[in-house]
Amino acid sequence: MKENHLALYRKYRPQTFSDVVGQEQIVELLTSSIKQKKIGHAYMFCGSRGTGKTTVARIFAHDIGCNPEDIIEIDAASNRGIDEIRELREAVRTAPFSSPFKVYIVDEAHMLTKEAANALLKTLEEPPSHIVFILATTDPNKLPQTIISRCQTINFKQPDNKTLADRLIYITEKEGSSITSESAELIARHSMGSYRDAIGILEQILTTGGKKIKDEDVTLFLGAPEQELLISLLEYVCLKDGKKVLEITGKLHINNSSAIKTYDEFIEILRQGLIIRVGENTETKSEISRLATQYPHTIGSKTILELLEKRYLLEVSDIHGWTAFRAILLSIIE
Repeated sequence: MKENHLALYRKYRPQTFSDVVGQEQIVELLTSSIKQKKIGHAYMFCGSRGTGKTTVARIFAHDIGCNPEDIIEIDAASNRGIDEIRELREAVRTAPFSSPFKVYIVDEAHMLTKEAANALLKTLEEPPSHIVFILATTDPNKLPQTIISRCQTINFKQPDNKTLADRLIYITEKEGSSITSESAELIARHSMGSYRDAIGILEQILTTGGKKIKDEDVTLFLGAPEQELLISLLEYVCLKDGKKVLEITGKLHINNSSAIKTYDEFIEILRQGLIIRVGENTETKSEISRLATQYPHTIGSKTILELLEKRYLLEVSDIHGWTAFRAILLSIIE
């Protein structure tokens, strides 16, 4: 029988705390509590999607001595009603099968209805000594403060692009292929801080990329803008040449359907220029280095902050994203 394909995200999912990258402080906190036998009865793991909340919850449950049958995972997005929580309240009264604890991992906890959350609160107020709750959520503000106050809150941070890119390079090499650091960082930026999304993108590229992933294949797959065009656009912004700015953005529009991704890559070019100006990086493309030296007033924190402040204008409408992009750049050079 042919084996089912195992997605790379699952294949390279950390199995122990030593495998977890980018969450060192959290790992230290949890391992320390285990060593000191100071296990809380309820934790809240907060963080954006794909940052490892559920994975760390499983590792923690395993490390406090739980066997698989005593680790219960609940998807609150599909089991969000009061009836399901009432069933949970009855179930927590039973002792673990073969472990010192029974751990309930409630994923997407913020999706619980108000009634379900109130029912869960009663269990959190007086939990049996053998129960540990781990509520994983991307939006803790949607949970009642009464529940939050009864949990030990642990905030998961998004990995920076380098951490994420290093992970992609590691996985690619393990899969018998290779990828440049530039392509790995491009994938990292497009995944918006999500390990799961980044590895998912990598897997799709690996299926067609062969033993060596080419930079142009990654750019084409992501619909990313050409770096040369972005650098040209930056130069015309520095020169305050509105006609050329419109011409280059027109070319970018034809080649790339996503205005906001192109906008973000333009900000990245500016960021690289700013880093060169303060002397922290000398490996960036020479053209960016030249512009950073020649136009220090434009390639600086003020321009980057202005672009970031107006980024929301591109999120309002896909149809008018490119119009907003052009308008923002023209407002900078006026």
